[in-house]
This record gives sequence, structure tokens and C-alpha cells, in this order.
Amino acid sequence: MDIKVAFKSISDKVEGALMAQGFKKQKVSGNDNEMVSLYTSETLAYSVVYFKDKMHMVMRQCQMTEEGPDNDWKTLATWMFDPSSDTQKEADSIANDFVENCSSVTAVKRLKTTKKKKKKNDDDGNADPLFLAKRFVNIFPELKEEIKKEEDCYYPFRGVTFTKASIVPKLETYVKRANKKDMEKLGTLLSNQYSNGDADTRSIITIVILNSLPEESHEAINEFLSDELKTAWKAALKFKGKTVKPEKPKKKKKTMAERLQGMQR
Repeated sequence: MDIKVAFKSISDKVEGALMAQGFKKQKVSGNDNEMVSLYTSETLAYSVVYFKDKMHMVMRQCQMTEEGPDNDWKTLATWMFDPSSDTQKEADSIANDFVENCSSVTAVKRLKTTKKKKKKNDDDGNADPLFLAKRFVNIFPELKEEIKKEEDCYYPFRGVTFTKASIVPKLETYVKRANKKDMEKLGTLLSNQYSNGDADTRSIITIVILNSLPEESHEAINEFLSDELKTAWKAALKFKGKTVKPEKPKKKKKTMAERLQGMQR
């Protein structure tokens, strides 16, 4: 099947689903190796890309800024498409999966809840819980895979739940063995992220992370916290041991296998 025909067929179906949600198709050019179609709303962007060398048909999504897509693309689905052997049947299967990815209940909710990204030079605190979690990869490299699994299964990123389950236990062990240099590294990380973080990130740092550290480590870590964070933590200690309103459950994404199985019924 001619790849141009297949790509148009897939893109047209995606376009129909996105237009119904208020997206607009943007003019964009590919290159010798890529065919690209781009659709944007006020807050989100989707793109369909065909990589000729790998013969991969890919659907991606990222946030919008005031200047356009932030280009921090997240792959939602990848399919193999070989023009020499695949037919309209395979193109339709890919299109159906892509449409599901951008028009499911989760996708529509994502569109309604996502806010336009602020410019990176804004200094009013726009680093989110996901950004905070990724900073801990410098201390705990194994978090990289755990973050990926969380992103693949849930949207939005469950900042409180992930921090409690994956970061806090590691930090409890870390501070028990940490020397002064290690504590300085942790204190600097928390102070910087508190300074640049949004409201959710700041709460996670004080109420979830710092309040969870062993009491015997408080003095050691406090030495390396910024004055701003020291003050905030002192206030947050009043909540230690108290029940805080839990994070709302978020719907788990279907795996590719589950989506394909649903299509075959």
C-alpha cells in the first residue's frame, strides 16, 4: 500500500476525532525520513508521525505553551507499518487505536484538566510533581523506570501516591546512611524544587517528604534547607501524623494488548 495513502487515511481519522474536540490541524512539514501531521488545542498537541527508516507509525502528545507545542513529546502508541506488505486493513487498525488514544474518556478528561504551560522564564513556581520526581533520579537511578511505568498507567501523574510509594521509602534508607555531603545534596535538591515548585509540589516536599523522614535526621537535613523551606516545614510539622485528604483515584490507562482485544470483540 502506498505509504502516502496509508498515512493520509490514518491522519484523516485522527483529525476527525480531534476536530470534534476543538483541535485545529496545523501546517507542518516533515523531512526525508518523517511524515508528520499536527493538531493543537489551547492546552494540548497531538501528532501522527511515520518514520520511514523504522517503518513505525507513531502517535504522540505534548502540552502547549504560549509559543506552541513544548515539544516534550510523549509516545501514546507505536505500530509497525510496512508499505510493501500491509494493506488498508492494517491502516484502519492503526487509525482506530490512535482515535481511541485521543478520544477516550481519559483523553477527554486530560484535555479538560490540562493547563497551558507557562514560559520557562516565568519565576512564579511552575515545576510540577512529575518534574520533582524526575529530579530524584539523580539520587536514585532506579526511579527512572518507576516514573515511566507511572506515566504509562496514569494521567495526570499521581504525585502524592508516587512519592509515598517510591520516593519516601528510599529516602528513609538514604538519610540513615547519609554523610554530610549526601545531606547537603538532598537539602539543595529539596530547596531548589520548593522554590520553583507549584502548590502541589511544595506540599509534597513538606508534608509528604520531610514529614516522613526519621526524626533523628531532622537536624541534619535542616542545616541544608533554604530559609524559605525551613519556615514552611516548621508549619507543616503540625500536620505530621494527621490524616490529610487523599489524592483522588485516577483511572488506569488500558494497555495496548487490552485495547487491541477490545477492538477484536
